[in-house]
Amino acid sequence: MAILIRGLEKSFGTHQVLKNVNLRLEENEIYCLMGPSGMGKTTLLRILLGLETVDAGVVEGIKQGEISAMFQEDRLCKALSPVENVALVCSGKVDRKKIRENLEEILPAECLKQPVAELSGGMKRRVALARAINYPSKLILLDEPFTGLDKGTKREVITYLLKMRGNRILLAATHGEEDVTFLGGKKIMLSEISKKEDKAVP
Repeated sequence: MAILIRGLEKSFGTHQVLKNVNLRLEENEIYCLMGPSGMGKTTLLRILLGLETVDAGVVEGIKQGEISAMFQEDRLCKALSPVENVALVCSGKVDRKKIRENLEEILPAECLKQPVAELSGGMKRRVALARAINYPSKLILLDEPFTGLDKGTKREVITYLLKMRGNRILLAATHGEEDVTFLGGKKIMLSEISKKEDKAVP
């Protein structure tokens, strides 16, 4: 079932951030949300997550518990290891060995027992992404997921991301044109989904 965003509007005081945003997210698709800083990409993601109220409009086809997210802030449990952070969001019986094996695709094995507080910024970003991907969701939201990663590491992370995504909808807010290519996603310019009738992204 597709996720429909219809007539979404949001203002902060006198500043209108989103105006008549219309978007259709199809099952099993990857989308890259693009636009200048301050245009409303993060606000749109926060609305989908239920962290911001809207002035007008509706979101259909998704419930709050069906969404996982990676924020611009890492929001990790700093005293826990990468494996423990990921295990927190897994449903059912947790296979820590499998979590570790998967994390070794994007992180050095020797850091997986360390508290995340001791990891570099880039490593923390990778743990945050892994946690979002491992949560059993219908929709995955990623806000600037590859910030601070060099091209080689980014490719490793994207390979992991695509492997772990399954057939879930992925919506990533990014500034990087190459991210669209690496992800094999459909580019959405925020300016182009405003003030238009609802339609599928071509």
